[in-house]
Amino acid sequence: MAGSSSSILDWKFSQVFGERSPGEDVENIDVISAIEFDKSGDYLAVGDRGGRVVIFEKKAGKDVTSKQYSRNELEKSDVMVLQHPEYRYKTEFQSHEPEFDYLKSVEIEEKINKMKWCTKLNGSLFILSTNDKTIKLWKVKERKLKKVKEMDLGPYVSSENALLSERSFVSGESKSSVANGLSLEWIDKMETSISVSNAGHMNGQNIGETAFARCRKMYAHAHDYNINSISNNSDGETFISADDLRINLWNLEVSDQCFNIIDMKPPNMDDLTEVITSAEFHPLHCNLLAYSSSRGFIRLVDMRQSALCDRSSIMLHDAEPRGQKTFFTEIIASISSIKFAPDGRHILSRDYMNLKFWDMRMPTSPVVTYKIHDHLRPKLGELYNNDAIFDKFDCCLSGDGTHFATGSYSNHMRIYGVGSEEGTTLEASRNSFRKRPPQATSKVRRSSLSNLTRGFYRQGHNTSESENNEFSCDLNSKLLHLAWHPKSNMIACSTGNSLFMYYA
Repeated sequence: MAGSSSSILDWKFSQVFGERSPGEDVENIDVISAIEFDKSGDYLAVGDRGGRVVIFEKKAGKDVTSKQYSRNELEKSDVMVLQHPEYRYKTEFQSHEPEFDYLKSVEIEEKINKMKWCTKLNGSLFILSTNDKTIKLWKVKERKLKKVKEMDLGPYVSSENALLSERSFVSGESKSSVANGLSLEWIDKMETSISVSNAGHMNGQNIGETAFARCRKMYAHAHDYNINSISNNSDGETFISADDLRINLWNLEVSDQCFNIIDMKPPNMDDLTEVITSAEFHPLHCNLLAYSSSRGFIRLVDMRQSALCDRSSIMLHDAEPRGQKTFFTEIIASISSIKFAPDGRHILSRDYMNLKFWDMRMPTSPVVTYKIHDHLRPKLGELYNNDAIFDKFDCCLSGDGTHFATGSYSNHMRIYGVGSEEGTTLEASRNSFRKRPPQATSKVRRSSLSNLTRGFYRQGHNTSESENNEFSCDLNSKLLHLAWHPKSNMIACSTGNSLFMYYA
């Protein structure tokens, strides 16, 4: 993890999609439930509770954030110059529909739980999406069709045959062709709006949609409990799916068979002490994966050791005592999200109270702990009664692994940098304000990793009562889902049905 990251990034508003007017109610099916960038950062997928997946694509232009252009190059260029990536709507499709399990008498929601982009092949995009029970592989491909540029509706009304003739639709022909008075032209976008004038001519105008999606594979009937995670392997051929008690390994090309590689179900369910909450493949080694549990453990397993990976190679657990144990201790220790850093040696985790950054060579204590919700500790009883204590917040890392972010209440997003004791709080809105979280007092110790935080690690934050009052929160406004652009300092986050983007 190279490079200095002590500076605080200056975040600015970029775009918003689905912005609500003040006081406008949001339908439950329109609430965003998953956000995912592809590896190139050119595409962004957004899933909602209504089972829909919306795909955005990066606008064409020179992105000066990813490549250094000289001033003369930029002045001479007639291509639009983007100071940061900007996105536009590409397409959307209905990924899942509500179902009913008649054997268990349970309704299966259409809500999109997770999405993962797969390797792009032959110009087509591939994306995995899942609800509680069924995973689907979708292929998104550009449309290519003909539009009618001009048509004479005179005495030669045999135009339909000419329009549908096989010869006129051969893609190997030139960009335009003429047949029986028809002028035909290939277009890359489905943008055909037809109007007929009084003179009997038909002209084409541009509207619409550019791509369509088709379900290629359906991976079903493999989970007894609700799916909480899917993750692609670095080999490009396999992926895992995780529910509360099991993790299954799939081949993308085989939809009717999977291998159970982790099974935490005890012979007697009364002996159950923890459940799986998140799982992710290692970004570099195809044989390694990590999964988290409701007890706050993160286990790293090696699939080469045995067919059933019931023993972890490494277990990360914060052994330092955190005050007196209460009824809520295990609830707030449950990890809702884990993400590998790009170097594969560090893991970012989020539980209800904290954001933790781990080094896999230091399994007994995180490198640094950011106390996101410590000011809510006196209100845990109230949070339990209204179920807010079970909210699951995502976390994400920058493409270079030196910054990370997570969500909070009041539509707040917290952003931190490795090696910096200060962070940034943004409110997800068009007119977002920026302020620093409470100052941290920290215990410091030496470490062998000189390139990370300049040889120092921080453990724990303490906040004063006055600072807690400053960060009081609205529990009804929560920022649960967010994703970091893989190549730029850009974050996409959601509140309700609105998608906000910020850049630095």
